[in-house]
Amino acid sequence: MQDNPLVTIICLCYNQENYVLESLFSVINQDYPSLELIIMDDCSTDNSKSVIEKWLIDYPKIQFIANETNLGNTKSFNKALKKAKGEYIVDLAADDILLPNCIASQINAFKNTTFKNLGIVYGNVELITEKGEFESYYFPVDSSKKVIKKRISGDIYISVLSGGDSICSVSAMVKKTVFDHLNGYDETLFYEDLDFWIRASRIYDFDFIDEILMQKRIVPNSLGTDFFKKKDLRAKKINHSTYLIVKKAIGLNKTTEENKALLKRIHFEMILAYKTSNIALVLKYIFLEVKLRIHLLTS
Repeated sequence: MQDNPLVTIICLCYNQENYVLESLFSVINQDYPSLELIIMDDCSTDNSKSVIEKWLIDYPKIQFIANETNLGNTKSFNKALKKAKGEYIVDLAADDILLPNCIASQINAFKNTTFKNLGIVYGNVELITEKGEFESYYFPVDSSKKVIKKRISGDIYISVLSGGDSICSVSAMVKKTVFDHLNGYDETLFYEDLDFWIRASRIYDFDFIDEILMQKRIVPNSLGTDFFKKKDLRAKKINHSTYLIVKKAIGLNKTTEENKALLKRIHFEMILAYKTSNIALVLKYIFLEVKLRIHLLTS
């Protein structure tokens, strides 16, 4: 590995005029010297585009892509990814903030890894409010800000399948070759991370950095809160994507243990579908579970 390999940070913005400058400055202020920033505005309906364009007057060499129509996260990211020149990629939301040591810590983890097939590193995150006030940590920490519960590393496929807190997506750095191998994000899905982590962990090792790498802003309309909304169209699209991801994962599984882990995920998603009054999705998960249990009995 080169001493300072190029890292591409893709900053995706949609209606984040109040936060995007803080996010962009957090990239500029990294203590790592070899960075490429690509800003993507997904046809924002607020003033995000003009805010970014005004900021770019002082940074004319930074790439800016403004979609003429709203494409969504998966298509927008893949569009920017095609222009990325870095050996490593960071997917940054325009309301999140990288701490100054974030990129250097991630590259250092790649340099010093003991894993032969390391594709992704990730760390801990400080969760903040809309106003930037501290709320909590993604993974609970002790007085030294080290995680209380040890994170698993290496082959984390079963952990990602079964659910829980197996990875903090927003703090991840990914080798560009991983994205190339997996053809980026699946553009048929409403959201990207779970599917990508399942497909990536099937092939590559993951490693955890026990540091606070960034701040994630918790806002009312964030994707994470929409999973749990009742009788909501956006929630239905999100949770249907999860169903498609789970269904796809069956084809990736190779062992009984992996299938049992997926059953655990199906049970969780089935309960969530019931709590959000999505009975049609509950029935789909029941059918999927029956199919998987028959496979377990006959294999």
